[in-house]
Amino acid sequence: MHWVKADSSDFSGNLPLPRSGHTAVNVGKSKVVIFGGFADRRFLDDISVYDIENKLWFTPYCTGSGSDGQAGPSPRAFHVAVAIDCNMFIFGGRTGSKRLGDFWMLDTDIWQWSELTSYGDLPSPREFAAASAIGNRKIVMHGGWDGKKWLSDVYILDTISLEWMELSISGSAPPPRCGHSATMVEKRLLIFGGRGGGGPIMGDLWALKGLIEEENETPGWTQLKLPGQAPSPRCGHTVTSGGHYLLLFGGHGTGGWLSRYDIYHNDCIILDRVSVQWKLLTTSNALPLPRAYHSMTCIGARYLLFGGFDGKSTFGDLWWLVPEDDSIAKRLVSAPPDILSESKSVTTLSGSPESSPKESQTEQAPILELQKRLGISISSSKAQVNLVDEMEDKELHELSSRLAGETLPTRDQFACIQALRDHWRRSSESSIQLQELGPLLRDYQRLIIHKYLLDRGWRECSSRWKG
Repeated sequence: MHWVKADSSDFSGNLPLPRSGHTAVNVGKSKVVIFGGFADRRFLDDISVYDIENKLWFTPYCTGSGSDGQAGPSPRAFHVAVAIDCNMFIFGGRTGSKRLGDFWMLDTDIWQWSELTSYGDLPSPREFAAASAIGNRKIVMHGGWDGKKWLSDVYILDTISLEWMELSISGSAPPPRCGHSATMVEKRLLIFGGRGGGGPIMGDLWALKGLIEEENETPGWTQLKLPGQAPSPRCGHTVTSGGHYLLLFGGHGTGGWLSRYDIYHNDCIILDRVSVQWKLLTTSNALPLPRAYHSMTCIGARYLLFGGFDGKSTFGDLWWLVPEDDSIAKRLVSAPPDILSESKSVTTLSGSPESSPKESQTEQAPILELQKRLGISISSSKAQVNLVDEMEDKELHELSSRLAGETLPTRDQFACIQALRDHWRRSSESSIQLQELGPLLRDYQRLIIHKYLLDRGWRECSSRWKG
């Protein structure tokens, strides 16, 4: 599989704005609908739609009516959304400090919202719950956080009668949690990960039976311990069903019992339904930045990643994960290097096409050494290193400003960065903090590459002068 950052040739129309904590659902095979989320300290209530056939993003004009006279749901994030036929159902979430318990349906044929009055065992307001469709009529929802406690209840909604039923389950059960994933696989609901009571992040996998009335099974949980490379404990990840496997991507966990810092992930792990084991998915090319509370949807043989949050930044980028023989993957092979580098914050380093093989090997030597030391993937025929410019490196800025004791304006940032480098030169290995390692390695990488470019430039000027 190949990761490919989407570009202007993939879409037309108005792309969705950056966000995290949103939902994205497939409505049939024709469209992907994104709703809500959180960005710039505000909760969102907008809809963005991707028309798959026409490769078009658009924002539909939605009508509707709610109990308070509003046309649609209030702004929110960390809600659940499930598509049944042409309808998208949403429940709960959070706006400000308030957990929500309202229930809405969007008819995507006429783009009309309806606030639904449901019956039966109504679930309490909550955020960070997980839900999945059961066939083409029912929805199952598990867990979440109600503002006071982590939840472990299971509700089933009949979307025709609008009746909720709390499932009575005997025997062992997974600990209460939120921020986990829930996916129907044939007759079972699989939940993975999440943050549990007291705050620990979990990496357990459970299966729930008894959700299909016709099967007459007694509802019950079973913890699954599968062979293979299981994912590390995490929450805020996605699990997307595609063919005979489930694809898990991203999320965040902790750095272990010695670390108080969250670690964000960008690995892909699949649960193979045929061999019933975990497998690490090998991907090539540059990876999306680590993130959580993003969305991942399956479009045929492709996966589309959007948005998310890494503890500091909210993303609005779109990425494809595609098979090797996909046309999107093939364009990487044929495209020249200057087309591949789209962002001004990324520097692409390419060998000179006029240089002789011997010169090329000499010039690439420092790059290959850097590749071995820092684990950078570089083509043997054309060395390319993606570098974040120091003025775009947010972590470097924060560290340097903190060292200076205040947040300095941009014009003084160079002096702050140089002061931070002097601090690193004077520091012993044991005195450097864990959160400094990322910015330190990136800065070391930049300095080495810039020195390489300078040395190569002097050699080229010298050869022209001698000629």
